[in-house]
Amino acid sequence: MKANFILLGACVLLAACNQNTTVDKEVSEKDKDTTSTYEFINGYPTQETIQKAYDDADLNRAIQTYKFFYPTVSGEGLIRGNAELKVLPNTVSGTLDTKPQQIGYTLNSDTPYGPILLDLSAGPFVIDIPAGPLIVVAMDVNQRWVADMGIPGPDAGKGGKHIILPPGYTGKIPNGYHVWKASSNNLTVGIRSLPVEGDVTGAMERIKTIKFYPLNSPASASSIHWLDLTGKPQNTTPLNWETNFKYWEVLHQVIDREPAYEGYRAYYGELAALGIAKGQPFNPDARMKGILEKAAKMANSQMRVQSFADRRPDRVVWNDRQWEWVGLRPENGDFDAPFYVDLDAREVWFYQAIGASPAMFRRQAGFGSLYWLGLRDNTGAYVDGAKTYKLTIPQPVPGKLFWSVTVYDSDTRSQIDTDQGFAALRSMFELKDFENDPSVDLYFGPTVPAGKEKQWIKTIPGKGWFVYIRIYGPEEAAFDGSWKPGDFEEVK
Repeated sequence: MKANFILLGACVLLAACNQNTTVDKEVSEKDKDTTSTYEFINGYPTQETIQKAYDDADLNRAIQTYKFFYPTVSGEGLIRGNAELKVLPNTVSGTLDTKPQQIGYTLNSDTPYGPILLDLSAGPFVIDIPAGPLIVVAMDVNQRWVADMGIPGPDAGKGGKHIILPPGYTGKIPNGYHVWKASSNNLTVGIRSLPVEGDVTGAMERIKTIKFYPLNSPASASSIHWLDLTGKPQNTTPLNWETNFKYWEVLHQVIDREPAYEGYRAYYGELAALGIAKGQPFNPDARMKGILEKAAKMANSQMRVQSFADRRPDRVVWNDRQWEWVGLRPENGDFDAPFYVDLDAREVWFYQAIGASPAMFRRQAGFGSLYWLGLRDNTGAYVDGAKTYKLTIPQPVPGKLFWSVTVYDSDTRSQIDTDQGFAALRSMFELKDFENDPSVDLYFGPTVPAGKEKQWIKTIPGKGWFVYIRIYGPEEAAFDGSWKPGDFEEVK
């Protein structure tokens, strides 16, 4: 009996050993599968593994830094695109009634624009805003928000003087100014002038009443020159660079020119590992250049997916509609969640748009604005440039000022450019005759439906498009769900 017990125990032990051996083999095979990309001998990498590991690491790093610094390269596009039209820092500005021939990320024709370029390397600048319906935002080259002025600012449209300080400024600041601090020397100040009762000419003249001058030279305000930019083709985007090596060359030039921003230290470290560092030449070898070119294409494609196939649940405005929030973080203009920067929301926004401020993202009634993105019909399919759609807008639209629907080209993220010559339907202009109707039907397609000329925007077969609904001075009904636009419905 004892012998049998011992034999039985031995068999159990042997079975357990065999089972453990099987498990060990399975684990070993699993480990081998998961690490088969890289090969190590005696714990050390082979030459092939060294090469592949560094190539993979550099590519991953380049993709992430591309997306983080996209606002910077896009901000530089604003500066260079305006400079090509002879808008010069500190001395020459312009007025612009935007139309589709002006390529700019989701620019609109709701109000005339006035671009002011500032270079603070010589010291602080004053922006003197007169009383009136002006919306003014200042942002640095990284497209970090610097100041809201005019209606959304502390002067609330009543007029005020604003000082913008360069990075690290320690000089004396006189009393009587609203004070703002920039994190780069080069800034873009975007002016928008509301056309009261549809008076575009008056709105453009109002832009010219803004004064800007160095703090130490107020008399130079009289020498500011204003150009008429309307009707002149321009491109203030990085479209020509965003998927090739020049993207990195432009980024290096900005990094080398501007003071370092403390909040970007870790990201500058990522760039340094790729060969881009302030004060150092940028001369990548053929291997790194190829990786950077590949990263530009991959990262740009990833951002396009994020923007046009967003997976975030918080993008949804209403559960029974296809509309999405464009600004996914309402807290402020810097995409700050309570404990982190929402990089995903930041990437979605800057792939489609330029500039960011608290007034743009605020989700409450008042004198800000709101933006909704529409790119799918009521079935969930992407809208098609070859088809015709109807969009029903219940009225009155809950906005104290005005509202609009603007159509954009999905490739350029700019107003769709057709022989129609415009890309928006606006409450102050095309739709003013319908303001007392209980609702208005808008149409989008390659040919105009009979009798709907004032309610139609032309689209292009074979080309994708999307729209922004904008409401200026939104009221509570725009947020609490008591008012909703319809979805796009295909018209057979």
